Amino acid sequence: MAVGRPSRSAIYQRLDEAITDLNDRLGGLPSPAEAEDIWADLWHQEAHHSTALEGNTLILSEVRRLLDEGRAVGDKELREYLEVLGYGAAAKWVYGQALEPGGWSADGLLTLQEVRSVHFQAMTPVWDVAPHPHASPEESPGNWRRHEIAPFPDGMTPPPSTEIDPLIADWVHDVNQLLSPSGTPLPERLAQVHNAFERIHPFLDGNGRTGRLLLNLILVRMGYPPAIVFKNERSRYLDAMRKADAGDFGRLGELLARAMTDNLYKFVVPAVAGPARLVPLASLANKQNGFSVVALRNAANRGRLKAQKSPNGAWLSSKNWVDEYRDLKFKRH
Repeated sequence: MAVGRPSRSAIYQRLDEAITDLNDRLGGLPSPAEAEDIWADLWHQEAHHSTALEGNTLILSEVRRLLDEGRAVGDKELREYLEVLGYGAAAKWVYGQALEPGGWSADGLLTLQEVRSVHFQAMTPVWDVAPHPHASPEESPGNWRRHEIAPFPDGMTPPPSTEIDPLIADWVHDVNQLLSPSGTPLPERLAQVHNAFERIHPFLDGNGRTGRLLLNLILVRMGYPPAIVFKNERSRYLDAMRKADAGDFGRLGELLARAMTDNLYKFVVPAVAGPARLVPLASLANKQNGFSVVALRNAANRGRLKAQKSPNGAWLSSKNWVDEYRDLKFKRH
């Protein structure tokens, strides 16, 4: 293990503490109606990075213009714009369903119909102009594949198409078991169901995008922020998926836990806390104030930044205190 790198258990503990803090002090994850700006930021990021993992070349600013204004900025192929539009529509539906009262089944976290619906929404726009070249009419968006899939480069072979119905039904059942207590850390249980979906590969195309959308639907229904895998993490993500194919879910669980915690500190907590509320330093470090987490921690340790330690030993401060420290720092210079 690299020097200074936190252990996997420490990463899981950090996520647990962040979620407990969100629920106990900040009232939990806000709904899209309550905090539109938070969800819009997450929406842009997810649509950009999840499609980029599959090869889409639109940059984040182009994704924002496309989703917010319907404007196709740049000179990319039509297919790429439609990929983002489809993914954006599905992600918006996912976020809207997540926390709205009555928006999801009382029987569990996910239904079979929702699996089909997410794929249909994500894939229909691009499919209408550029369908999969080998697709039969029965394999349109929202329908299981009827073709067999060749082995992947790493050796994993998806099951025969005749086995998809029972396998995906079992998968939905396993997803709904996430609500039951278990001795396995939640990030690794999430890694297991995410990897299982990709191994089933129930659709002819779009399984990666659909799997990540379903993972985030599960997460926000459980009160967790979405896990966005950034495009620069593609190799780590694929390596973690290969480990999971072999039954080792730790690396993928760690990647998902980091993604959830980072999104919580970067997007959610700063927006719901207010300028005077004490929050972890990770929620206060940003480009606008020019401070990194390390810089804020050093300032707190030296007594230059007003801060308090939480029961677990982590420093807490507020936006007001950071602004005050910044003003004093620049005055001294």
